[in-house]
Amino acid sequence: MSSSFGSAFRIATWGESHGPAVGVVIDGCPPRIPIAVSEIQAELDRRRPGQSPITTQRREADAVEILSGVHDGLTLGTPIGLMVRNEDNRGGDYEEMRTKFRPSHADYTYQAKFGIRAWQGGGRASARETVGRVAAGVLARKALSSVVGRPIEIVAYVKQVRGLVADVDPSTVSRSDIEANIVRCPDGPRAVEMIAEIDAARKAGDSLGGIVEAVARGVPAGWGEPVFDKLDADLAKAMLSLPAAKGFEIGSGFGGVTLTGTEHNDPFYNGGGRIRTRTNRSGGIQGGISNGEDIVIRVAFKPTATVLHEQDTVDVDGRDTTIKARGRHDPCVLPRAVPIVEAMMALVLADHCLRHRGQCGNGPA
Repeated sequence: MSSSFGSAFRIATWGESHGPAVGVVIDGCPPRIPIAVSEIQAELDRRRPGQSPITTQRREADAVEILSGVHDGLTLGTPIGLMVRNEDNRGGDYEEMRTKFRPSHADYTYQAKFGIRAWQGGGRASARETVGRVAAGVLARKALSSVVGRPIEIVAYVKQVRGLVADVDPSTVSRSDIEANIVRCPDGPRAVEMIAEIDAARKAGDSLGGIVEAVARGVPAGWGEPVFDKLDADLAKAMLSLPAAKGFEIGSGFGGVTLTGTEHNDPFYNGGGRIRTRTNRSGGIQGGISNGEDIVIRVAFKPTATVLHEQDTVDVDGRDTTIKARGRHDPCVLPRAVPIVEAMMALVLADHCLRHRGQCGNGPA
């Protein structure tokens, strides 16, 4: 159903924003992979709320508990259950939302589909659900390294906030560059401008959107499927399943429409015994299958739907009314979206890695 993702490496997230806990069940993770709680916690700390002045001030430790599937620090090959308890719930902040639909939120559509909704904090539609994705992403990275025999580097960063665009080389950017500031933009001067613009929107009770770019380095050629389960198609599905995600690009993306075929093609050459391309407008994937070059994607996130201004809406009976949001919300989701995008990329790659091994063994990729 809709709360599950993946095929060979499969996850199912669970829990609501203001329920007792959120978490994930991971099925298909290979056995005997070393994993420690501290490794999962480190990534959750990058995603957690309250980590800087430009993120939501909800205070959650996001302390992860391993419930199953791990023994003596090794995965068992059985389902892995991970849980994070919700602690800083303020359901009263959402009392008005019990009977009114917030503009551009999932309140109305959930009510239209199910006839019932968890109105505190948005329930399953809240970004709180992504706790399970980030936790599972740690296991996905470990599985990738175990099967391939070396790390697959996956890094994401804030590429754009509103009209401010960073200058970043995806082939060389590092995690330390990204974590050097609270907006997670490796272009230092541009990061200063982004932080100021986000803070101004926060003080005005408004919000901003932008783009997160991500790169996976070291992916072998041959991962992916030729038709419906193309690697880029699954990446698109993964990224567009994220809260507030509204657009996806790979390689040249929409910018490629301004080029001719001659200009856009990536010529092949023999690079020391390995087939390479001189350019990477394909973004590392051709025909739905990885070609061994860096996989470069971009995800567009809309401005946070919650703004602290009175807006027109309707109530559950369809009567016109107004609503003014309360509660604690990100003025811009981008800094906290960075580890979530990385996690989803890892989940897709781990799934296709195991699928490739299942169909083709260790070759030819």
